[in-house]
Amino acid sequence: MHRIIWSVLVLVLLVVVTGKIDKVKQAILNPKVMQVLLISGVLLAANWFIFIWAINNNHLLDASLGYYINPLLNIFLGRLFLGERLRRLQKVAVGLALTGVLFFIVSYGQLPWVALALAVTFGIYGLLRKQVAVDSLPGLLVESCLLLPPAIVYWIWFAGEYSNMLSNDSGLNIALICAGIVTTAPLLCFTAAAKRIMFSTLGFFQYIGPSIMFVLAAVVYDEPLDNSKIVMFAFVWLALGLFSFDSLRQYRKVRKALKHAQSELTS
Repeated sequence: MHRIIWSVLVLVLLVVVTGKIDKVKQAILNPKVMQVLLISGVLLAANWFIFIWAINNNHLLDASLGYYINPLLNIFLGRLFLGERLRRLQKVAVGLALTGVLFFIVSYGQLPWVALALAVTFGIYGLLRKQVAVDSLPGLLVESCLLLPPAIVYWIWFAGEYSNMLSNDSGLNIALICAGIVTTAPLLCFTAAAKRIMFSTLGFFQYIGPSIMFVLAAVVYDEPLDNSKIVMFAFVWLALGLFSFDSLRQYRKVRKALKHAQSELTS
């Protein structure tokens, strides 16, 4: 609720400052874009709700696992719907990451519905945002505005003990307002990256988040780091290293080819 309300205020300010009001109008006047943004907005809200529920109900492990599965789902969606192809080393990296996650699922002992729901909702959200013809900032503002009415209704009719900001202390109110900033920044980066790089490549960068989450859980919150987690970390970080090595090598090849082509044109 607070995420949506304060995100709208932050996004409106950013749209005004960056001069993208016209792009917001263009998105609103395009029925197809609005249909996609409505669906993606609902998926985003569902993802937020599931994540918050998981944290509040001691399902941090499920939430972390969901964000480990999500990049693998992105790679699958990119291959299935966008025709993205992986190089040989990238396929090996995918196999290593998949092995680590599958090992963790087997060790966990049951089908993690919370994790799967988080992965599926955010995976399809990213796919839709990559394909819709609207920039990241205007699109996110439209999504948030579509979610604003139900958020306000929830605030009024289903308010919890901390919803009335007049009865909260200043520290809690600042934290609630900052929820808008904390929510907006990574989503803007995600949707902008989804437009600029391969969806499969974006998937691998998403392993950074759950890895940090696991480290915080083990170091800050003193959650046990058992053998299954250690094995999964080993596979995932090995996959990340291999994928990064391949991407760097490919970047150098492309840069070298461009320099060679430029030298031939100038000669």
